[in-house]
Amino acid sequence: MDRLDVATPERVSLDLPLAGIGTRALAYLVDAAALFATWVVAYFVLSLLVSDVLGFFQAFSGLAQALLVGGVFLAQWVYWTACEVMFGGKTLGKRALRIRVARSDGSPPGVLESAVRNLCRAIDFLPALYFLGLMTALVGGRSQRLGDLLAGTVLVRDGEVALPRYELPAPDAAGPPLSPRQADLVRAFLERAPHFDPAARHRLGRRILDRFGARLPEADRAALAAAVTPETPRG
Repeated sequence: MDRLDVATPERVSLDLPLAGIGTRALAYLVDAAALFATWVVAYFVLSLLVSDVLGFFQAFSGLAQALLVGGVFLAQWVYWTACEVMFGGKTLGKRALRIRVARSDGSPPGVLESAVRNLCRAIDFLPALYFLGLMTALVGGRSQRLGDLLAGTVLVRDGEVALPRYELPAPDAAGPPLSPRQADLVRAFLERAPHFDPAARHRLGRRILDRFGARLPEADRAALAAAVTPETPRG
């Protein structure tokens, strides 16, 4: 499977699988079905207002009919472009097939890229049924139709990424074990603690406990805590 290698500004390498021609075709059919359903609803609403819809359009002048055809193309162009810009490179069909339009760096397309690639659909469709676009996608190494080549975009599979595998392991709260010298320091303090001045014993013991307490065995930690606990005056 062809893939798109992307290096992020954080110097993280991403490997995005490219969508094949079959997946692209299925996504297009879903979008075409949605557009067709929209036009059927519009025709039905118009038929409630006009008894002879066909005669209504035939009564238009040649210029008006040309403008109407241009308006239909413009509406479809707006659909493709608006969806891709607003939804991160996804239309209804692309969302259903879990693919998306992306720039060469893996980021979502902007207004210019999406407008160019969708404006070229009329050329890719020639002579019929996206023949030119299909031939361009087959010849190219990234399954790009002419619109993608001009806009600098590709279609990638929008798979889920298991983020925990990229996260750093949680640091060990206890830290590394004590070195022999550190262990001797703690042991020497515990042996001599009863002979220290209470204030000095508390001050020094607290420093040792804060620094090494989490890495001490339970018995040594308890003894160190007892050594730094102020003595209760006897009444």
